[in-house]
Amino acid sequence: MPRINRAIELLEQGQPIYYTGPSHLSYEGGVASAQTWADYIIIDMEHGMYNLPAVEAFMKGLTDGGPTRSGHRTPTVIATLPMDGTDETVMLSNAWMVKQVLAQGVHGILLCHARTPEAVRVFVESARFPFHTIGVGDGIGEGQRGGGGQGIAAASWGISSDEYLQKADVWPLNPEGEIMLGLKIEDRYGLVNAEASLQIPGIAFAEWGPGDMGMSFGYPNQHDPPYPPEMDAARAAVLKACLTNNVAFLNSVSSDDVIDMIAEGVRVGGGSQEAADIGRRHTGRTTPW
Repeated sequence: MPRINRAIELLEQGQPIYYTGPSHLSYEGGVASAQTWADYIIIDMEHGMYNLPAVEAFMKGLTDGGPTRSGHRTPTVIATLPMDGTDETVMLSNAWMVKQVLAQGVHGILLCHARTPEAVRVFVESARFPFHTIGVGDGIGEGQRGGGGQGIAAASWGISSDEYLQKADVWPLNPEGEIMLGLKIEDRYGLVNAEASLQIPGIAFAEWGPGDMGMSFGYPNQHDPPYPPEMDAARAAVLKACLTNNVAFLNSVSSDDVIDMIAEGVRVGGGSQEAADIGRRHTGRTTPW
């Protein structure tokens, strides 16, 4: 395949992508999820257990249950972690999580509560090997991943360790990279820095996190629309920052609004298979997926 990461492949084609969760974070769940309708699978370890053995087993199940309907070895897998991008110090203290989960073969990470550009910079550096130098000195420093953790990831990707070292870089900063990094700009503190955070090189997508954004503005359960004015303004600000910085915008979609969402600029959709099917037909996606 031209790409290991199907989600990147589709975004490069100008196609929106759609995600779902795993059937279960286990080997059996991986086998069951290998034929998913979605373009990527999100592993939630923000609220769930930080369980690397389960992630490793899930990735093995994906490979054994594959290839996917599009012919890729596995679907793209992106993880959230039980850490926040509060500031540089917090991110430096927890960068080990980024390194360890990437070593299990996942294809990307979505950083929760990305509040400051300094934290985002460390996030990107934590996901890169030091010999990948595109962008270094232009908003980011040297990568912090080390040798020794590439074997399991390479096996999951179906390539040699040497090949993995070359391909495991962040896209679109490195056009040949296969790793996607995303930001949850999901509180009023991160909102203030949305533009600056999304200017950090190495970020592929971002969302505004309506549930947590609502809580930040004092609404305990305002995940779904209609939203109060301050939340509508927050969403608009994150969307504008994404469009300005050529970062894909993530938003929930439904069968009733997916076409309008695509027209507005949504490029990563969370919703049902029905919504994804409608969106795919609208943008001329062909099967197999």
